[in-house]
Amino acid sequence: MQNLNQLLFDWLFKISNREELSQFISSATIGIGILIVAFLLLYIVRKIMRALAHRLAKSTKTEWDDILLKHNVFLGIAHFVPASIIYFTSDFGNSFYPKLEPFIENTCNLYFLFAAVFTLSAFLSSVNEIYNKSFSFSKEKPIAGFIQLMKILMYFITILIVVGILFDIKLGKLIAGLGAMAAVLMLIFRDSILGFVAGFQISMNNMVKIGDWIEMPSRGADGTVTEINLTTVKVENWDKTITNLPTYSLVSESFVNWKGMELSGGRRIMRSINIDMDSVKFCDTPMLEKFEKFRLIKDYVISKQNEIEEFNARNEVSPDEYFNGRRQTNLGVFRKYLDAYLHNHPMIRQDMTFLIRHLQPTEKGIPVQIYVFSKDNRWAYYEAIQADIFDHIIAVLPEFGLRIFQIPSGHDLRQLASKYESTK
Repeated sequence: MQNLNQLLFDWLFKISNREELSQFISSATIGIGILIVAFLLLYIVRKIMRALAHRLAKSTKTEWDDILLKHNVFLGIAHFVPASIIYFTSDFGNSFYPKLEPFIENTCNLYFLFAAVFTLSAFLSSVNEIYNKSFSFSKEKPIAGFIQLMKILMYFITILIVVGILFDIKLGKLIAGLGAMAAVLMLIFRDSILGFVAGFQISMNNMVKIGDWIEMPSRGADGTVTEINLTTVKVENWDKTITNLPTYSLVSESFVNWKGMELSGGRRIMRSINIDMDSVKFCDTPMLEKFEKFRLIKDYVISKQNEIEEFNARNEVSPDEYFNGRRQTNLGVFRKYLDAYLHNHPMIRQDMTFLIRHLQPTEKGIPVQIYVFSKDNRWAYYEAIQADIFDHIIAVLPEFGLRIFQIPSGHDLRQLASKYESTK
């Protein structure tokens, strides 16, 4: 290239007889020519590599090459061609401009560096996608955070190398000088460092993964985890809004992961109905005869009454003395009815916790709590099952002589007032 530059200079000098102008034009022409050839080869090589990559992707069954092609890994490699051509012809202007070669070499080094960073970044993105698509446990142990950390480290080292090239400083001296900036760097990369540590803990302890339904009231999150990366966990809430949580908040703060409920195959129903305590009473003969007509509790009522009568007979308790001996109550029979009704319900799990109990009486009556698990844990179906159960309970309650406790409303007060007026 130096010889070609010299020949072009001699020809221009003969024509113009101006040395400096001839040197500039000849060097600029050779330089532009090298750039045109270099980037023309880049275009050709990219075309060839794209065609070869597409042919390779079609000829294989694996998705790996398709993903590498999608992220332009092969095309990034093509940038090394023009960088190499420019680098190895950088001495074309040494005869006239000796300082031009170091400048071109530094520029080529930067080109090499950026091409390598682009290729490596695309390769890391491909690795993450290949991992997510190829391995079933990728949702449980995502590597997006680790990939992002590697990219950050790569970009950080790239910045150091660029500074070293531009200011002619050795990389070792730059790294040594970073010791004084450690506090500043810790502040700048605080979220990344905390996110990396948190991501490692989350992955190792299997705390949460993509697809889990989590609830974190302190952050306004209640929905499905759609993405976990180095600094952020993205949650799609039940109302389709998006909440972004800092990754380290899943370690430093408490949250509820509903995955256990989903895996169990059942969803808990825990709800109470308040009974007016004034409506609780001993069962008399007409009530027992009525309860014996209930198919679900017929056998229970008869056997329980026989047991009570035998006990009272042994202890010489008169049937008219309700305050002595043992007696059935309408609330007790109702509780047994609930037990039989839910045991026969087709959508209630019988192999999980099953409990019908009284809670502590309050000024709002005595709560009767149902604690069971539905077979369908999908939200809409679960709510429908729960609603059907309590619709039935509320409707059947008066058949047992019981009343639901309800705070008086305006309608109740108006009825009371009209009754009062009618008695005057």
